[in-house]
Amino acid sequence: MDNVYQHIALVGAGGKMGMRISANLEGSSSHIYYCENAPAAQEKMREAGREVSDIEQVIEQCDLVILAVPDIVLGKVSEALVPRMKAGATVLTLDPAAAYANLLHQRDEIHYAVAHPCHPSVFLERRTDEEWSDAFGGSAAVQSVAAAFEQGSDAERASLETVICQMYGPVDKVHWMTVTQLAYLEPTLVETVACMVGTFMKEALDETVERTGVAREAAEAMLYGHIQIALAVAFRSTNPFSDACMIAIDYGRENILKDDWKKIFEQEELDKVIARMLKIDQVRRDPQAS
Repeated sequence: MDNVYQHIALVGAGGKMGMRISANLEGSSSHIYYCENAPAAQEKMREAGREVSDIEQVIEQCDLVILAVPDIVLGKVSEALVPRMKAGATVLTLDPAAAYANLLHQRDEIHYAVAHPCHPSVFLERRTDEEWSDAFGGSAAVQSVAAAFEQGSDAERASLETVICQMYGPVDKVHWMTVTQLAYLEPTLVETVACMVGTFMKEALDETVERTGVAREAAEAMLYGHIQIALAVAFRSTNPFSDACMIAIDYGRENILKDDWKKIFEQEELDKVIARMLKIDQVRRDPQAS
C-alpha cells in the first residue's frame, strides 16, 4: 500500500518527546521537517545533526503534522497551523486530553488523530542490557501504542500506523479506539490510578523508614520484590495470595480506598480531571467552539 504521508512536519522537535520521536523518524521513507521555535532547543537539534525547518515555510505541503508540544498550548498552536494546512492532511497529537476537550482548531477538510505510547510492559521479557535500560520505550524495549483516528480512509489509517510505529518503535501493536476511550486510559487508568499508586508506594516507603528505623536498603528490597510478586499474582494468577495476605489486603482497602472510588470512570469525573490538567474551567462539548 502506498504511503499517504510523504511529507511530515514534527512541531516541537527540540522538546523532550520531540527529540525522542525525531531520532526514530530519521529512518523514515517520508520527508521529515523538524520544526522548533525555542533557540536552545534548536541548538540541541543541530547538535544531533538535524536541520531546523520553519513550520511557516513547510506547513502547506505537509500531509501530516505531528504536534509534540505541551497539552496546554495545543489549542493555540492548532489555531495557528490548521487553517494553513492543505485539505486532506492530518493533525497528530501525542495525548488525548486536548482532543477530548475539543480544544483543537477544527476544519472540515482536516483529519485528527492521537497516538500515545503504552510504554514497555512490566511483564515484558527483556533479554539485553539495552532493553532493561529502556524503561520509557522508543529505543530498545518493545511497546504497544494506543491511538485514535475517527476520520479518514483505510489507506490513511494504514499509513498513519506505519508512522506511529516508527515514532515510538519498536512497537508490537497499535490499539485503535475512540478519543474518549483513549482518555479513559490516560489519564484515568494510568495516571489517576497507576501513577498515583506509584507515588503513594514511594510515600509509604519513606514513612516506613522514618517511623520504624528500618534501613532504607532493607525496606527497598522488601518493597521492590513484593511489587513484582503482587503484580504477578493480581494480573497473571501465578500463585494465589495467602489467606493472611488477603486479610491484610482487605484491611488496606478499608483504610486507604474510598468506597466510591470507581466514580473516576464516570464522564463527569473525566471531564473534571482533564479540565484541571489543561488549566481550563471546563471541557468543551462543541468541537467547533475553538
